[in-house]
Amino acid sequence: MHLHANSFRMRNATPMVSFTFDDLPKSAATTGADLLETHGARGTFYVSGGLIGGETREWPTGDADDLLSLHRRGHEIGCHTFSHRRASELDVAALANEIMRNRGYLRALDASIETETFAYPYGLGSFARKNQLKDQFQTCRSIVPGINSGEIDLQFLRAVPLIDGQMDRAGIERAFDDAETNNGWLIFYGHDVAERPSPWGCSPALLNHALEAAARRKIPALTMAEALRCARA
Repeated sequence: MHLHANSFRMRNATPMVSFTFDDLPKSAATTGADLLETHGARGTFYVSGGLIGGETREWPTGDADDLLSLHRRGHEIGCHTFSHRRASELDVAALANEIMRNRGYLRALDASIETETFAYPYGLGSFARKNQLKDQFQTCRSIVPGINSGEIDLQFLRAVPLIDGQMDRAGIERAFDDAETNNGWLIFYGHDVAERPSPWGCSPALLNHALEAAARRKIPALTMAEALRCARA
């Protein structure tokens, strides 16, 4: 966490925010994406191909049509390994195979899907895996809380939960305050978007408040790849 694999000095002109969703719950691909688009925003959806079309105890997962719809509507598709395995538990060959299988699955659906960004399943990485991933992805997102500003590690970006049990409206405003004070990159992460969300998801009302806060403060809501391009400007 503390040793940078790919140090980078941010040069963004203004604060930025990215909305990211892991595991492709169907509600994120539908309700969540619709809310983002209502505000003129697009999100980054971190996909594990091995989970697509399945059902967990917490939510039904989106299917291939949901994934393709997101891609064609301008949302970013990121990599989350194929089998949703902890990167910290994989050796070099196993992680390379997970990435290859996931990219192969996505490209078989649509050859134009390019996975430029990665999120660690369960938020867990390691220094060795960070070094390996820097040759595969422009950014890797963790779930270690905080705002990204100044000198950052592109292979272990910090993020803030957009999860009802861990965040409220006041917390969202504080996160945006921090981003404005430090000209930072605020990254929200979550899973499902439902009226009765899982312990790892958010309600539509909470997501809508975060989107309204960004609009009110004139902070652009960008995909992960878009935000990195702005940080390099």
